[in-house]
Amino acid sequence: MESCVFCAIVNKQIPSASVLESETALAFLDTSPIAPYHTLVIPKAHYVDIIDVPLQVLHDVTDLIHQVCQLYSKKLGINSYQIFNNTGPHSSQTVLHLHFHILPRYEDDAIKFSFRHMPELVKNYPEMLTRLW
Repeated sequence: MESCVFCAIVNKQIPSASVLESETALAFLDTSPIAPYHTLVIPKAHYVDIIDVPLQVLHDVTDLIHQVCQLYSKKLGINSYQIFNNTGPHSSQTVLHLHFHILPRYEDDAIKFSFRHMPELVKNYPEMLTRLW
């Protein structure tokens, strides 16, 4: 895609700190890191999000995520990660090219993710599941 920053990285129009790559996926250090070794993993072809991507390409991306985590574990001793994807405007997806974050976590790091649990939703599970069938 012409105006996509990640496509420009794949096409080497914008430099990146590449960690690993395969024929179909690329892992590189995030330019707005939350922690050391905060890494993005993307398909090299342009797909907007997890809904848009073909299953085989998604498999290739998750395989590269696995390889990056193994590399960081072996070389750096990192053994805690948050791996996440934001899909759509209500999830804070800002770059409309599928990407996953590998966020290494460290003891006593300053990163705070806060979720409000909603146990009251459990009673709605039968109705929620009915809407899916």
